[in-house]
Order: sequence, then C-alpha cells, then structure tokens
Amino acid sequence: MWTPVWFALADGSYYLFSAGAAGKVKRLRNFQSILVAPCTVSGKVTGECFTANGWLENDEEKIRRAHCALRSKYSWQMHLLDFFSKLSGNYQKRQWVGFSFTDNDAA
Repeated sequence: MWTPVWFALADGSYYLFSAGAAGKVKRLRNFQSILVAPCTVSGKVTGECFTANGWLENDEEKIRRAHCALRSKYSWQMHLLDFFSKLSGNYQKRQWVGFSFTDNDAA
C-alpha cells in the first residue's frame, strides 16, 4: 500500500515527517530499504518507482533545516499544518524521516 507524503530536499537528502507511531516509522526501525514513486494526493501511483534508503532522523539541526525546506516548498499549507498540529498536541510527536536514492536510481 502506498502512502502519500509531503517531502523536501535539504542538505542533499529528502525529508518528511510522520506520526511517531505510524506504520512507516515502525517499519523503518527494522528495514531501511524503501520504494518512492510519484503519486496523487490519494496515493495512486502516477510514475516510475525508485529504490531509496530511509532512516529515522533525530539530529536537531538537520530536522530544523528539513522543516525550513518543507515550509519553503509548501508555504502557507505547511504553516497551517504546523499550527493545527501544535494546537492538537501532535507537533512534538512527529518523527522525521530522511531518505536518499540508491546509486542506480535517480531523483
């Protein structure tokens, strides 16, 4: 099953965030190989699939730069998401995820 996510490029890697208890986060704790593909907002794949290496990011400076990149890319939508996430208490429960494409695949 594909899961659509917002992502942004920062420091040569791609970053996204998810709920800390989400399935994709649990899976990344055990398996770093992921598949990435363009998709619609509902998760319908619209292009070629690529292999990537994923990791759970905990470095505060990298997270700060990744968050800035997401705010730059998604503008007011990201600011609004952050606002409601803070309001609901979910902001601090985010898990940041990084990924980079393997040598034989390109972004």
